[in-house]
Amino acid sequence: MLRTAFDRRPPRRTTATVTAAAIGVFGLMTLAAAPASADGSPTGLALAPLTSIDGVKPGGSFQLPGTFANKGATDLDKVYLSYSVTRGLAHQELPSNCVRYEVVAFDEAPSHSDAVCEFDQTVKAGAVYAPEKALSLNVLDHALYDTLRVSVATYDSGPEDGTKETVRGTGPAVKLTELPSDTPVGDGDPAHPDWDGVTVPVTAENTADFQVTGAELKGRVGDTVDMTAKFTNAGPAWVLGDLGAPVTHVLIRMPAGTTVTKASGACSKVAAGSYRCGFGNAWIDENTVATYPFKLRIDKAVAGARGSVTLDADKRPYDRNKKNDSAAIVVDVDGAGGSTGGSGSTGGSGSTGGSGSTSTTGGSGGASTGGSGSTGGSGSTGGSAATGSSGSSATGGDLASTGSGSALPLAGAAAAALAAGAGAILVVRRRRAARD
Repeated sequence: MLRTAFDRRPPRRTTATVTAAAIGVFGLMTLAAAPASADGSPTGLALAPLTSIDGVKPGGSFQLPGTFANKGATDLDKVYLSYSVTRGLAHQELPSNCVRYEVVAFDEAPSHSDAVCEFDQTVKAGAVYAPEKALSLNVLDHALYDTLRVSVATYDSGPEDGTKETVRGTGPAVKLTELPSDTPVGDGDPAHPDWDGVTVPVTAENTADFQVTGAELKGRVGDTVDMTAKFTNAGPAWVLGDLGAPVTHVLIRMPAGTTVTKASGACSKVAAGSYRCGFGNAWIDENTVATYPFKLRIDKAVAGARGSVTLDADKRPYDRNKKNDSAAIVVDVDGAGGSTGGSGSTGGSGSTGGSGSTSTTGGSGGASTGGSGSTGGSGSTGGSAATGSSGSSATGGDLASTGSGSALPLAGAAAAALAAGAGAILVVRRRRAARD
């Protein structure tokens, strides 16, 4: 039904309006033909209005809304209330008339948790109801930008594809309580009178520290050396971004006097010696580490030449430590009378060559290879793996990619990369059609 693969939302949300490209994690739904009431008349289910939930604190909790009305002309024998949340939130102990489904990352959606509660009682036409005891959610330590979806329906669609765990509630069963008839509710949607759903953002007071690491290389003129740049989300929060776009990009500029002979498969060449590297999904879990391996040929020693690894210029209000948003790439050329990059570089050597990037997510056991300008398949949560694709080919035989001592032409680079990866990908989640 209305349980979803969550739509994405922008990093700073100022509205609870739900669109496929604008709210951060779930909203694309399978709108399968659903049964109406027994005599064929519309049921007219409608939820009460919901607003964004802001300022929740990791380690805290909050109660879930669930007021709805039967605006149809016929009494209903049974309804289902569903609550879907992204991975920064967790359901507390559920009543015995509720079932919780834990769903791994899939297509465009990160892992999420669904709770479906069955209310086997008469829901009168024209009446307004809510659970007699509200359910609650825990706010986890890695919460930041999360999403809550509430829905009501006359049927249960069963677990989604990708459900790894099903848990029946153990608490006392909860019933619906009839509320005053003037309780505010929405209008529902005549296109699907047998269900209604609303998605709202939940913002926690939390931070995420994005970091990059450069490299210090050593070799002789004519040598080909391995260079690996690195990105880390040191947390504590995960970050969920827009549908169809990575949360951030890593910009890499090679030192003058070097030539890229093999580039990371997760990076797109935007200028001579300059690359834009992305991620496979529209979210980055806490403790994620992504590496971008390159092979560089040392053509000549250039005094004072330095490359760089930097995060893009997008605003990241959750990242308060800007000192580790950039790092140097330096090359110490043997027999050249000193390092071409000077002192004070960050990062380390010992990387391995080859194309592609490796992303290891702590706490979720996932791994992904990202691509610039596009989002990959299932994410780095819930033990799944994903592979993205580069906006333009940057792997193998890139002998013309010579390092540049000038600054990276960011405006042109961004435009080229954006054009290569334009277009949001809207993936409708498959789900089982099981119903009562």
